[in-house]
Parts: sequence; structure tokens; C-alpha cells
Amino acid sequence: MILAIMKKIFNWQVLLGILLIAASAAVYYIHFLIFRDPHHIFIYLIGDVAFVFIEVLLVTMVLHQLLHYRDRKSMLNKLNMVIGAFFSEVGTDLLKLCAAFDNTSFQVTQNLVINNDWSEKDFLKMYRNVRSYQCDIDCKKGDLEAVRNFLKEKRSFMLNLLGNPNLLEHESFTNLLWAVMHLAEELIHRKNIRNISDKDREHLAGDIKRVYHHLIVEWLNYMKHLKKSYPYLFSLAMRTNPFDKNATVEVK
Repeated sequence: MILAIMKKIFNWQVLLGILLIAASAAVYYIHFLIFRDPHHIFIYLIGDVAFVFIEVLLVTMVLHQLLHYRDRKSMLNKLNMVIGAFFSEVGTDLLKLCAAFDNTSFQVTQNLVINNDWSEKDFLKMYRNVRSYQCDIDCKKGDLEAVRNFLKEKRSFMLNLLGNPNLLEHESFTNLLWAVMHLAEELIHRKNIRNISDKDREHLAGDIKRVYHHLIVEWLNYMKHLKKSYPYLFSLAMRTNPFDKNATVEVK
């Protein structure tokens, strides 16, 4: 028991620290034996100790922040790959399905026909408009059964996305996934989706509205990322824009 405690206390890091301190003391002693000048030794020793605090400041507050920024940027690039997979597999088609329920979709969709001329200012302006947009969802207007079948088919894919621990760093996209999964569960658990009460339709309208709003915001952020970093992917995204009725994947 005592031996185990000793091994825990005197691990290799502690032993290395003791060895380095002993080596430093030995070198200072050799310096004293050769030059017999303790005044000179203590001048540089105190100066070096004083600089340690500045070194700690540089390492912990400057270099650490730079490394954290670089790691976070790298992680966000990987997350954008996950987001791209989501829109390729689920998001783009789900946007079209949700837009079919919106009585006022023309108020926002006509402004979401993005092109190469869009600047940072255009994206910021549109982002503000989307954040304040209040859609009018009518469950009788769209096809609830089509949404249910689509989400049921993509359920495994979305569960795999939720299993990605890095998504915890992207709160807004995680909220979107949870909203989509909730809508999927709501629809799947209803045996007869065509024969539901008006009160139930109102409840589902709220779930669709939540998903639709999150989808538009994340889609806009993703388009901004593609335009900045991947022009060739942005070109394809424009030609498959779910808000552009005239969009065609063929280059004309």
C-alpha cells in the first residue's frame, strides 16, 4: 500500500523535475568553484526568476490563445464538412418540404436566391431578416406523410450525426438536429397522419416552424462558408438552391 502511494507521488514527472533542479544546482556550484563570484550568480539567478513570471504570461495568455484559436478554426472546418453532409443528405430536401407548408414563404424565399455577387454585407443583412422572419405554417397545405417518410428514412443518418462529440461546439446546428429529430419522432409515432385533429395539426405546425427557421439560418451560414472557402461547392449549391424555382443543376 505504502509502495503504491510512493509510486503515485514520485511519478516520472516529479522525478524529472527533481533531476532538473539538481542539475541546475550542480551547474551553479561548478560556476561558483571556477569563478568564486556569488554576486554574479545571484544577479543572473534573480533576473531569470523574475523573467519566469513574464514567460508564464506569454505562454498561458498569448500562445495558449493562439493555439486555441488555431485548433478551434480547424475543428470548425471539420464541422462544416459535417454540416455539408447534412444538407446534401437531408437539409436541402427538407427545406423544400417545409417551405410547402409556409403561407408566407414568398416573403423570404425571393431574397434567398444567392449568387456570386453577394458580399459579406449581403449575407449579414439577409441573416438579420431571416432571424426576424415569422413564417405561417399550415399543416393542411403541405404533405405531412411525405415529411414523415423522408425523416423516417434519414433517421439513422441524423442519429449518427448527433453521436459526433464535436457538434457540442456548434450549438446552433445541434439545436437544428434536435429539432429535426423531434419532428421525426412526432410524425413517426402517429399511426394515421392523414386523419389528425386540428389541435394536433397546430402542434405539428409549431414543430415544423421550429425546424424550418433553424434550417434557413444554418443553410444561410453554410452558403456563406462555401462562398468564402469552396467556390466550386458554392457553384453547385447555387444550382441546387431550394429557394430558387428556376434552379437547375445543369450549367447553362
